[in-house]
Amino acid sequence: MRDARRRTQAQTIGDAAEALVAARLESAGWRVLGRNVRVGRFELDVLAVDPGPPAALVIVEVRYRARRDFGLPEETVDRRKRAHLRAGALALVERGAIAAGADALPRLPLRLDLVVVEPSPSGTGEPRIRHHRSFG
Repeated sequence: MRDARRRTQAQTIGDAAEALVAARLESAGWRVLGRNVRVGRFELDVLAVDPGPPAALVIVEVRYRARRDFGLPEETVDRRKRAHLRAGALALVERGAIAAGADALPRLPLRLDLVVVEPSPSGTGEPRIRHHRSFG
């Protein structure tokens, strides 16, 4: 029987990118409320509070790409993915909490951000990170 917790290499790399983004947001003063938040059939990579100004509840979509053979990582977030993220955001707000029985979400304006992570050009330094606010 296959272990359900086994992760592919791509999933492991994606998890590391999300952890890096969450740590960077926290070091910038943001409060990370959750990672890989499930809302029905939707999964939100990072849910955080941007202290602002103005303060906002932010759903962060994280994209990692090792190469640009097929374009920039930003180009992978198409109209359909944006609609999917908006639907997940609305479902989260409707639910009012990260999970059943959890504390209520902060009553703040909602924003969708995109954070792209790419390896350093030399492959030995810090990854390149680009943060696009209000992309959705």
